Amino acid sequence: MPDIRMPWDSNNSDNTKQAESPSNNRVLKPGDTIAVIGASGNVGKLVSLRLSDTYNVNGIVRDASSVKTFFEGRDQIKLFEADLLDELEKESSGACPESLESALSNANAIVICTGTTAFPTKAWSRNEEKEITTDVISALFDSKFDVKDAIVKLDNMGLNTPKNVDALANQLILSAWNSASRVPKKRAILLSSIGVQRRDKMPFPILNACGVLDAKAVAEQSLIEESEKNGYNYSIIRPGQLFGGPYDNNYYLGTLFQLDKDAKTQDVDVGRGDELLGDTLRSTLAEVTAQICESNCALNMDFAVVNVKGDVPSVEGVQTKLKNLDE
Repeated sequence: MPDIRMPWDSNNSDNTKQAESPSNNRVLKPGDTIAVIGASGNVGKLVSLRLSDTYNVNGIVRDASSVKTFFEGRDQIKLFEADLLDELEKESSGACPESLESALSNANAIVICTGTTAFPTKAWSRNEEKEITTDVISALFDSKFDVKDAIVKLDNMGLNTPKNVDALANQLILSAWNSASRVPKKRAILLSSIGVQRRDKMPFPILNACGVLDAKAVAEQSLIEESEKNGYNYSIIRPGQLFGGPYDNNYYLGTLFQLDKDAKTQDVDVGRGDELLGDTLRSTLAEVTAQICESNCALNMDFAVVNVKGDVPSVEGVQTKLKNLDE
């Protein structure tokens, strides 16, 4: 078994030298609290579960009853109910919304797992279960079939559109965390998407037809600016099309057909920036998210993660790949 040293280990000589460094105060330690926004989603559930191996987790969800059984026995996970779009509709005073205060006030870090579909589906409805075909057709007629204008109309209806979910709600979370925090803010992680920096290159203009990549770009820039202004680290993780369980509570293409990756496509590839192509297992995304926290790596950067041909890598193998991103 290789000797794996974590950033918080007292016998880590490099860490000892940096004990007085301000940057060392941003290292997450076991028992710190991480708020996971979107903890009831297919990705958020796995991220919360994996993070709870090392940290306390405040899961922010719309409906705690929908995910309570999934987390049964994990006392490290506490659930808090909040509807971000409801909060967006309220007149903002700049303070943290009351529904988010308890979840964010003791959070040393946040992981944003929220998202919606690239194209209009049930996921765009407020309860993610209602058909919105009538709303879409009406918006198209009213806009004389100008797609961009129609999307604006759907935005204004308060639906779970990319702009509302991926841009405005994420900006709200960053602002709320800054206002609510009563403990050192160490790190914020945003689960974004490949293609955000390649929106003008095929096939991404198709994926961006309703503005999902534009909205994620807004969230990414907001995160970078807020981290610089408030003195915490950030990471932007770019998965490809998401696959793999658990299969409930959304309408993404990957889960519509319940397609797991081939058993021979379990290896992991990571790369700085937005250059990789491929699909990503949700379990891989959760593991990578936890490992960059536990290893204190991939700081203040964006990187892509996809699954490639090969067997499931060891924990140490993934850890090495992630640490190499810093070189």
